[in-house]
Amino acid sequence: MKVLQINPIDNVAVALHPISRGEEVCVTGYKVVAKEDIPQGHKISLRPIKKGENIVKYGFAIGSATEDADAGAWMHTHNVRTNLSGEVEYAYHPTLRFPDPVQPENFMGYKRPDGRSAIRNEIWIIPTVGCVNDIAKRLVRENQDLVKGSIDGLYTFTHPFGCSQTGHDHAQTRRLLASLVRHPNAGGVLVLSLGCENLTHEQFLEELGPYDPARVKFLTCQDVTDEFSTASALLKDLAAYAGQFKRESIPVSELVIGMKCGGSDGLSGITANPTVGRFSDMMASRGGSTVLTEVPEMFGAEGFLMNRCASEEVFKKAVNMLNGFKNYFISHGEVVYDNPSPGNKAGGITTLEDKSCGCVQKGGTAPIMDVIGYAEPVVTKGLNMLYGPGNDLVSSTAMTASGAHMILFTTGRGTPFGAPAPTLKISTNNQLFEKKPGWIDFNAGVIVDGVTIDEAANELLHLVIEVASGKKTRAEENGFREISIFKDGVVL
Repeated sequence: MKVLQINPIDNVAVALHPISRGEEVCVTGYKVVAKEDIPQGHKISLRPIKKGENIVKYGFAIGSATEDADAGAWMHTHNVRTNLSGEVEYAYHPTLRFPDPVQPENFMGYKRPDGRSAIRNEIWIIPTVGCVNDIAKRLVRENQDLVKGSIDGLYTFTHPFGCSQTGHDHAQTRRLLASLVRHPNAGGVLVLSLGCENLTHEQFLEELGPYDPARVKFLTCQDVTDEFSTASALLKDLAAYAGQFKRESIPVSELVIGMKCGGSDGLSGITANPTVGRFSDMMASRGGSTVLTEVPEMFGAEGFLMNRCASEEVFKKAVNMLNGFKNYFISHGEVVYDNPSPGNKAGGITTLEDKSCGCVQKGGTAPIMDVIGYAEPVVTKGLNMLYGPGNDLVSSTAMTASGAHMILFTTGRGTPFGAPAPTLKISTNNQLFEKKPGWIDFNAGVIVDGVTIDEAANELLHLVIEVASGKKTRAEENGFREISIFKDGVVL
């Protein structure tokens, strides 16, 4: 099969393989000859399209034609524009389809004293200010002997913030870092401060709330003569505590899985994202939790989401999240709907609606059970929407801070990035999987060759269970882990 018409009402099809000029392609009811070369992942018109007429893909308008186009034309940024502008008024007409319950499989994870589960038993060093980043990095290098027994690793997550910030930014940094300290994958945490930053020790303690002093230790570098020997002693104490935890059988209903796409292409909404969406539905049926973020990449695809809100209260929270993010753009004088990156466009994505309709496929079809704010914890089973941008590093960090044990990251272009939580990369096409075996964990490109989405999702579930039980992702094998904190204000 050369092309795919995703929905019967679509007036374009997606090239599953490159199409040469003059080549004839067929889908049900259409037989067209390509007017020019069509790259893989890009769109071909199935019939003549008039200037101003909507381009329909996924059954939704993803933009409109800027000029007349013949059947067989390449439909992309040169002849299609977005239809989006400003805020949207939403109405709630619920269409809820709750998945049938399924007995959950088990994974081998760690049970924490507070009742939460974890898939890693690591020691984390969390700097409260960028000034101590290099101290944290050296501590990681010099204390690798602590990684033994049931301790899976020693890591630090550096950042440039924690000082010279005001208001909302200051509070957001504080909340994000405290949320990471609470993450169950960290069996022990050293909070590393300088001593003169405006994110003070007292503020951090207030943000963190109750904690186990055997699991969380604090060091203010200006208070001691030798921060390295003092920190090493604290890390040894944390290793002794964390080393008591052993893997045990835990149902997958305890898992929280983040869902992300980055470096998308024209196949993202056909292969990898629908596979993750089917996986999300499978998690909902097993009583587990999934997290969907990237709010700007919901713009134009709200029809896939809003009527799936489980209640009017959840619907109102979703409306506030979407329009709030649009106001964030507008307040900075930015164009709300100019989102697809150069890589997205090269891969076949034309408008934000095109990107969004593919992006939200990761959310499957199950009801949206809750909408949560930046760095707020997931507390509701099922599918959750999280306030966060599309940026890969920022959104993956936000999902980790909300409690995601693992991130499923779909990509058509490829990326080496890893979040603090194990980050499992899913390729949208076979070429990427074959080209970058050091980055990609799972190939959804086989769907183009006839593997069904159900088959791929079942295979993905088994891989998730393996990773939750200790199998390392490619990003973990490479040692790729970092954070990025969402900021929106003045630096003093």
